[in-house]
Amino acid sequence: MSAAGGLGARLAAGSIRLRDSVPAILQITATAVAAYAFARYVLGHEEPLIAAIVAITALGFVRDARPIRVLETVIAMTLGIALAEVLLLAFGAGVLQYAVALALTLAVARLASANAAFAIAAAVQCTLVMLVPAPDGGPFVRTLDAVVGGAFALAATAIIPRDPLRAARREGRRLIDEHVAVLGELADALRSGSTDVAGRALSRARATQPLVEAWTASVDSGLAIARVSPIVHRSRFDLERQRAMLAGLDLATRNLRIIARRIEWVLRDARPRPEVADLHARLAVALGPLADSLRDVSAQPVARESFAEIARHLDPVAILPGGPVGDRNTIAALRPYLVDLLTSTGLELDAARSLLPAD
Repeated sequence: MSAAGGLGARLAAGSIRLRDSVPAILQITATAVAAYAFARYVLGHEEPLIAAIVAITALGFVRDARPIRVLETVIAMTLGIALAEVLLLAFGAGVLQYAVALALTLAVARLASANAAFAIAAAVQCTLVMLVPAPDGGPFVRTLDAVVGGAFALAATAIIPRDPLRAARREGRRLIDEHVAVLGELADALRSGSTDVAGRALSRARATQPLVEAWTASVDSGLAIARVSPIVHRSRFDLERQRAMLAGLDLATRNLRIIARRIEWVLRDARPRPEVADLHARLAVALGPLADSLRDVSAQPVARESFAEIARHLDPVAILPGGPVGDRNTIAALRPYLVDLLTSTGLELDAARSLLPAD
């Protein structure tokens, strides 16, 4: 890839990242400003820096914007601030006091939570309290500011939530699109007999787990937000439907890796296999309606019937009469993958299995 092409790809990726982050940017900005203004003008704190910091950090750009995650971050930061203020009040400021406060904060945070980020959030706030000059207002004013920032962050998840359904659809689409890409490369490899193309497809298939995890986080986060936010409450139906899709596609993704690994192995003889290639190409096309069903539920039956039609004729012996056993086994490896895809459309497992020809 040329330098210009690489720069263009990075700019395109950055533009997509910025577009996807706009709701979070607006939510974080509004919440931080509101928390700071409340502490400054309502409570009368001269420099309520902590209120804004806690609000920003608690919300963040993470996919998981569940209230419980926001609350956990708020608790961690408030814990670090409160411990530091107690130690500062008891022993004063100084390098030795900071070392003791930091070590104690990390120890207490690790005892309280298995999440490493919890301890780091507490330690950062402890550092701010111990090393930055205290504002006017007396002891624990910064602890109160942390509570204010946390309260505003929690309120923001219900009052000005990010669109959980949009984020979940985006992550689901990315996973399905990657299935299409892998199947397309496998079809190309089977037509040409190229182990290099098959190897690239296998590498892509092995790299799909983060996409599954991202979709899972988005769906779980979206459902948690929809339960507490009246603004996005109606998204629960589609998010529950996505959770069911995700269960099937998670299994299908694991089977896709098995399929890719098997094809990479059988193609070591460099012999083209056009009939097997056509099956993978048809599956890639059939995934289109499944991706569309993320946004339009009426596309789900179309996807189910597309998969069912392939499943009904997925008989290795009929497709390759007299063909090599290895090639037939390559076709047979598609059977569990198709079953998983069918269950992702809402079909029961037994009903999906019954569509396959008898072994």
